[in-house]
Amino acid sequence: MSERVRLVVVGASGFGRESLDVVEAMVAADEPLELVGVVDDRPAPRNLERLSARGVRYLGTIDDWLGAPSLASRYVLGVGDPATRRRLVARLDAAGVRPLSVVHPSATFGARSHVGEGTVVCAGAAVSTNVRFGRHVHVNPNATIGHDAVLGDFVSVNPSAVVSGEVRVGAGTLVGANATILQNLSVGEDAVVGAGAVVTRDSPDGVVAVGVPARFRSERQEA
Repeated sequence: MSERVRLVVVGASGFGRESLDVVEAMVAADEPLELVGVVDDRPAPRNLERLSARGVRYLGTIDDWLGAPSLASRYVLGVGDPATRRRLVARLDAAGVRPLSVVHPSATFGARSHVGEGTVVCAGAAVSTNVRFGRHVHVNPNATIGHDAVLGDFVSVNPSAVVSGEVRVGAGTLVGANATILQNLSVGEDAVVGAGAVVTRDSPDGVVAVGVPARFRSERQEA
């Protein structure tokens, strides 16, 4: 029998608790995991109440956990914002702790796909063949990732979004809920595809894509 991996979830807010859902579903499916609790530097009181209501321990700040390494050896980063996720990973990498990739049992994968470390794939996600995820990619519930797509480090794909086949999404980009990126396109790094947008042409770095078909604007401009 495999030794159970003791882990914490970093983040008590919305995606942190959605990551808890993934971990708990894996435990229920007899994956060799043990959830120790949640760490968060500034948890909102309502989120602490929500953790308590589901019987999950709040373990304190990240530094509290790093100062007690026997608590858990691995972590799942449940923070939705790509830029915040990147900063936290730099901090955790420097501390020498390793992430764990978690995939909900109801998610589906085609052949020859690669999942980078620290990735979180939620319930109902459909990942096709020859897909490649970088580090700390988040795929939210019911998102679809088409064949041969490549998602860079720290990409977030929000609920029910569609990343079509042969699409490349640059590091740190967020694809909003119900958005669609059409086949064979490239979306740059640190961009945002707004909720419900349909991207019909290549998108440069650092822009916000909004509308149908999507138009691009800088983050400093008004929509």
